[in-house]
Amino acid sequence: MRKLFFALSFFGILISQTSTYASTINVNILQDEVDQQEAVMEEIPVVEESPAAIVEEAQAEAPVEVSFTQELKKRFIEGGPGFMGIVLICLILGLAIAIERIIYLNLATTNTQKLTSGVEEALASGGVEAAKELCRDTKGPVASIFYQGLDRANEGVESAEKAVVAYGGVQMGQLEKNVSWISLFIALAPMLGFMGTVIGMIQAFDKIEAAGDMQPSLVAGGIKVALLTTVFGLIVAIILQIFYNYIIAKIDSIVNDMEDASITLIDILVAQKK
Repeated sequence: MRKLFFALSFFGILISQTSTYASTINVNILQDEVDQQEAVMEEIPVVEESPAAIVEEAQAEAPVEVSFTQELKKRFIEGGPGFMGIVLICLILGLAIAIERIIYLNLATTNTQKLTSGVEEALASGGVEAAKELCRDTKGPVASIFYQGLDRANEGVESAEKAVVAYGGVQMGQLEKNVSWISLFIALAPMLGFMGTVIGMIQAFDKIEAAGDMQPSLVAGGIKVALLTTVFGLIVAIILQIFYNYIIAKIDSIVNDMEDASITLIDILVAQKK
């Protein structure tokens, strides 16, 4: 019994010593691996980046924002100088005529009620010559029509009315001068754009025929040029159409004032004859 107990004790001590030794070996191996990793990390050079360099890298990675004018210039150049140049000429000429007409129409606008009251007072106080002097010093088509009517007042109301109607047509023609050119450019700009589209498509198919293969890179260039000419033609037409509608509305307003003022002038002359 004692021998058995002694044997068990011996084996227990042997097993515990073996486990302790194995644990010591494992700890040493792990420590060696950690030391090797630290040595490798020490050998790798650490590059410290300044805040300015970090900001520059972020800006380089970020997409570059292009302004509207730069994008427009880029697309205009890509569209080709041929049709794009003609469309640009239509825009420049149309805007020049539109601005000239707007300035002229604004200068031609007068206060017809004030002018009519002044003419009536001048006729009552100083006669026809005083009223003609007032109309001569006043700018605008209404004052010119009044002057022509007063100039024929001595010949009778019918002569004055005919002079007013005839000179009203002349003034209306002056108001509508060169407006037809704006409508021409409005129609011409998209037509030129569509023509550029057709020519671009023809060029694209010519490239496909020459290459003998349907490659997207061959077709993309011609179609892109075709679409750009159409877009710019439509943009020019839209811009000129806005100015054209404003000019037409302004002319209609002045013509209505001319007609109302002419009727009022004839009524004043009839009252003076009585």
